[in-house]
Amino acid sequence: MTLIADHTTPITIVILGAGRGGTSFLELLRHLRGVRIAGIADKRLDAPGLQRAADLNIPISYDLEPLIEAPDINLILDVTGDPSVEHVIRRHKSPATETLSGSAVRLLWQLVQHESQLQAEISHADKLASIGSFAAGIAHDINNPLYLILGLAEDLMEQSDPAVIKEHARDIIAAVKRTSRICTDLTRYARRDRDGTTGTSDIHVKLDEALKIARYALLFQDMTVKLAYDAKHRLVRATPDDVLHMFVNLITNAIHAMDGHGVLTLSTRDRDGMVEVGIADTGSGIPPDVREHIFDAFFTTKEPGKGTGLGLYNVKTILEKIDGTIAVESEVGKGTTIHLRLPAVS
Repeated sequence: MTLIADHTTPITIVILGAGRGGTSFLELLRHLRGVRIAGIADKRLDAPGLQRAADLNIPISYDLEPLIEAPDINLILDVTGDPSVEHVIRRHKSPATETLSGSAVRLLWQLVQHESQLQAEISHADKLASIGSFAAGIAHDINNPLYLILGLAEDLMEQSDPAVIKEHARDIIAAVKRTSRICTDLTRYARRDRDGTTGTSDIHVKLDEALKIARYALLFQDMTVKLAYDAKHRLVRATPDDVLHMFVNLITNAIHAMDGHGVLTLSTRDRDGMVEVGIADTGSGIPPDVREHIFDAFFTTKEPGKGTGLGLYNVKTILEKIDGTIAVESEVGKGTTIHLRLPAVS
């Protein structure tokens, strides 16, 4: 059985003004269930919201009146800040069309900013919680080189042979570098996302990096990892931090589902301008009554203190932001496969 998140579109909205505010509303509203953006307008040819709308195949206009006059519009969102636009709206809009402008739009803008901040905090909390669940593996990987350094240092106190001292020094340096790499990986993963950051990511590099971080959940476990990378377009339109966060969440979930033994398969391929990523496990599978709730915030089947219930919710949120999709295929007793589609950079 396959579960795919979908959307309905009963409310039709147009946005007047394609500056920073209009662009932000565009990004927010296009993800809401039951909302359709019929178009966005701005007299400035270089307004950023016009280019973003064009990328999303949302109609754009340099003339406000055609959008205002459209009879099927339920709501006009005026973020121009221009008092003269309010008069144009009153003259040309349908009587059934409602308008948000002025103070109402400013309040809505503050709510949007607040929502954005909350999402960033939730994402950051989820990262820290993940690192906490890896504590035993992290401690193991750090303690090993520390014990080696301690033993070599103690032996150095009794050594007088320059060759042995030099060899011990090389081993100590290597152990310190290994510990430093562990700390660097964790610091990079735990850092807060930079607001408004855009960019591209190498999908294979991020899968490998996520596997390296998630392996802390593999401590003393008998598991096999199979890689089937076939995508030629390795670059996707998403920030490296977001992609890494998604993959760490999904790979860790797959590891936990297998309860100590099984096969984890990571695969990629190109299809229709998208990069498809598969993360498959041979674990217990997801029961149908649970499957319909797995993308809900704070929903978890783990014991208290062992899960935040934010992992898949954050993954879905990131994918919506970058115009990607997620599907979950699962059979109880046989395992689960997560199918991701991310926009490729040609």
